[in-house]
Amino acid sequence: MQARCRQIRLLLLDVDGVMTDGRIIYDNNGLESKTFNVKDGHGLKLLQRAGVRVGIITGRQSQVVRHRADELGIEIVHQGAKNKIVSYREVLSQLGLDDSEVAYIGDDLVDLPILRRVGFAVAVGDAVEEIRPFVHYVTRAEGGRGAVREVCDLILKNSNRWDDVTKRYFTDSAEE
Repeated sequence: MQARCRQIRLLLLDVDGVMTDGRIIYDNNGLESKTFNVKDGHGLKLLQRAGVRVGIITGRQSQVVRHRADELGIEIVHQGAKNKIVSYREVLSQLGLDDSEVAYIGDDLVDLPILRRVGFAVAVGDAVEEIRPFVHYVTRAEGGRGAVREVCDLILKNSNRWDDVTKRYFTDSAEE
């Protein structure tokens, strides 16, 4: 686990079922809403402070996802990715990374082509059974309920970056 986490320079995420609980809510006007976990968001910010880039690859297209990505400072956003492996390859090429430097969190069969390639493959706790044999770690938390934060903390702690990015919270002069 430590060897895998030490190499991670990029965390890629699916959205529905990973960053959210998988539910999609439409109002009477067809406007979509999603619920995101604030602890997951803070974990992503901690990871970014440690120098790990964060990106999103999702099969759906949603303005809500764009808003959340902007709020978290996530610049790598591929929406409407019907074939996620194509987006994955584009991201690696643009950043000059190889598979071993990437972690990916998924929850369903569409994530499998990426999960089978990355250096640290993660399934959320309520992921479909079929992807579990292909991942290195399954979170205790379910998608949208702290699974992303669990992975962020795991990467930071197992790569000896946790103390550096959290020390300001443990001092009297903690500044945001």
